[in-house]
Amino acid sequence: MRICLLKTVSNTIRKQCYSTRNVRKVTHCIFDMDGLLLDTEQVYKKMITQLCAKYGHEYTDELMMKVLGGTEQRLSEILCKDLNLPVSPKEFRDQLLELGDTMLAGSPLLDGAERLIRHLHKTQVPFALATSSSERSVKTKIASYKDLFSHFHHMVMGSTDKEVKFGKPHPDIFLVAAARFPDKPKPEKCLVFEDSPHGVTAGVSAGMQVVMVPDPHLDKRLTSHATIVLPSLAKFQPEIFGLPPF
Repeated sequence: MRICLLKTVSNTIRKQCYSTRNVRKVTHCIFDMDGLLLDTEQVYKKMITQLCAKYGHEYTDELMMKVLGGTEQRLSEILCKDLNLPVSPKEFRDQLLELGDTMLAGSPLLDGAERLIRHLHKTQVPFALATSSSERSVKTKIASYKDLFSHFHHMVMGSTDKEVKFGKPHPDIFLVAAARFPDKPKPEKCLVFEDSPHGVTAGVSAGMQVVMVPDPHLDKRLTSHATIVLPSLAKFQPEIFGLPPF
């Protein structure tokens, strides 16, 4: 079976098709948050750019790809080391969190996110959140959507969860998220939703299928390891993975 989507590129409508031949049925879903459910990636870019500029450095696209999807600790360690910043990773992270308290508040939901979450809740499909963010950042970001995010069975916050030993691209966060469902589904029964290459690698390494919704400017070669790639969550067809259709 193949699914085909119409996508507008440079004012030209193009047809993109994906094979579903090797797709397996799932029972549980696990979502990333930043850049997938909430439009926060550009805000993070502004925050980090601002902090790097404070110390006379540029936050390049190369650096951004290096830290994308990782924990706050790992991001801070990489930037402090690569840019030789005159602060410790902890100090850098503290400054990042402080900026986030105001800049991340009220971040808008991305296309298709609310519809999918409410659909899974209505049809009683168990789903969880697996984000690299800290509990502090998550509280700020979801404050405007408390009702919507209350539908998640649980949330794993990689930057502050002691059971997550290693952040993405390691599989820890998704394995922890799966283990916290009451029925403890096997990895192959879990479907991960991600936007970053590191996140997809983590999901695949955990033995799970991954629906990727990448930034439209991302190099297509960095999306090849996902099960399927979609332009937005609004294009997701649950029945392909054995889930109740819309």
